[in-house]
Amino acid sequence: MSSSYLPATTDSIAQALEAKTPAESISILYRVLESPSSSSEALRIKEQAITNLSDLLRQENRAEDLRNLLTQLRPFFNLIPKAKTAKIVRGIIDAVAKIPGTSDLQISLCKEMVQWTRAEKRTFLRQRVEARLAALLMESKEYSEALTLLSGLIKEVRRLDDKLLLVDIDLLESKLHFSLRNLPKAKASLTAARTAANAIYVPPAQQGTIDLQSGILHAEEKDYKTAYSYFFEAFEAFNALEDPRAVFSLKYMLLCKIMVNQADDVAGIISSKAGLQYVGPELDAMKAVADAYSKRSLKLFETALRDFRAQLEEDPIVHRHLSSLYDTLLEQNLCRLIEPFSRVEIAHIAELIELPVDHVEKKLSQMILDKKFAGTLDQGAGCLVIFDDPKTDAIFPATLETISNVGKVVDSLYVRSAKIMA
Repeated sequence: MSSSYLPATTDSIAQALEAKTPAESISILYRVLESPSSSSEALRIKEQAITNLSDLLRQENRAEDLRNLLTQLRPFFNLIPKAKTAKIVRGIIDAVAKIPGTSDLQISLCKEMVQWTRAEKRTFLRQRVEARLAALLMESKEYSEALTLLSGLIKEVRRLDDKLLLVDIDLLESKLHFSLRNLPKAKASLTAARTAANAIYVPPAQQGTIDLQSGILHAEEKDYKTAYSYFFEAFEAFNALEDPRAVFSLKYMLLCKIMVNQADDVAGIISSKAGLQYVGPELDAMKAVADAYSKRSLKLFETALRDFRAQLEEDPIVHRHLSSLYDTLLEQNLCRLIEPFSRVEIAHIAELIELPVDHVEKKLSQMILDKKFAGTLDQGAGCLVIFDDPKTDAIFPATLETISNVGKVVDSLYVRSAKIMA
């Protein structure tokens, strides 16, 4: 950074734009910001310089410089309206967020800004930075700290009746409770977000986020048809905005189709006009799962999970539902294979189903304990012994019915005798 400043004029901005290298542009813009002029025109030019500088620093992946820029601009923030300060601060924090691998830096930057906004009594900006900090803490799995921060923030925002921020915070709280597997509280927070959203105009992106979260919660309760409709609404909103979350909404739509035994519809949705825009590994993963499910093939299912590990195993929402789908598919296949036998080697069953012996043995023992079929494992001989289903003797229910009827007769006679004696 040069010690000599440049005047805050449009010519200086033009000079920065015409510079041959990004480093030269950055140097010129820093010099513009050092200009001592505080006229309305100079302030406007400096605001433009800050926007251009933050974009260049983001492109150059200079996250630490962006952080230092926020500190350097604090005297400048006293010269401009609070609303413009909030816009610049949030813009620079967003620029840092677009640089990969800066989660820890973003958290420390937000904490610094929260302290500064408290000292400067900038409540509007502080609340938004705290909401951003809570989201970052949740992504870093610092759930308890995020929940503590949100609890105090919600009370404060409800008092001020800032509906738009309240929608953001309630939605964030719902995601946080869902991550902690507390579904009742996640649903309550989502309902609060919907109630606040109904009272104001909500941007389409925010409405899409609400629908996406609604779909996730309904899918968790196995209500896949309702979840599908919410995911579809979210997909339409994100698709219109060209938001990258559109592909995840579409992916969850396909998941719902598979979970309600409509795996054959998956190929049609992917090949539709909207689906073709998002063809890639996310949709290929769901297509592979749908093909495996349609063919009732555990080997294809395992192959899909292995080939698309990032898209299936590392997505907690998909992984949770596919785990239950895999278990169901495995149980159905095992029941079908052991049906003709009264005694069979576990190794033979494993060979038929094309899975490791220890995996099959573990699942069979679980199914026996869950009373999916009557049998026992002879581990010495490495065999599964299947018992015939014990037939219930018809005499026992008939006896119970007779005793019940006799009881009714005795009660009736007692009532009559009581009337006669009276």
